Amino acid sequence: MALWKDQYGREQNTPDPAPEKAVATVASVETARTPAPAARSAVAADNKESVLAAGLTIEGKIEGSGNVRVAGNFKGDVHVQGNLTIEQGAKITGSVRANTVVVGGELEGNIDAATRVELLQTGVLNGDLKAGSLTVAAGSRMRGRAEFGWDEKGGK
Repeated sequence: MALWKDQYGREQNTPDPAPEKAVATVASVETARTPAPAARSAVAADNKESVLAAGLTIEGKIEGSGNVRVAGNFKGDVHVQGNLTIEQGAKITGSVRANTVVVGGELEGNIDAATRVELLQTGVLNGDLKAGSLTVAAGSRMRGRAEFGWDEKGGK
């Protein structure tokens, strides 16, 4: 007589006829970061984000659409149709092209044709910058030439 049944309908006090082999399952999970209330309107409907974790060093090229967050080190060019965030302590060596670039770490290279660039307090930019708008926090550092506020044709 069984005291209860498990989730598969087997009685708990009877031995299994044959043990099953364990099967590993890999699931792809898409997580959406919850932005601050003031920033919610600026977040696109597509919240896919690729992350280069802290402690990793990768060399190559990143191209495509979607958002990229770098917390480690990356050597190479980054050209994305989305946002690029360089976390504090991270470093990118190469040119960058993205819709919005947020620099909290270090970038050694040029930022070209970004709609918006934000240099955070811990951000360091060694290179030229061309953007629609530029926000600079006190404490950030930049060495290079900056062009912002001009449209594509070079006029106002």
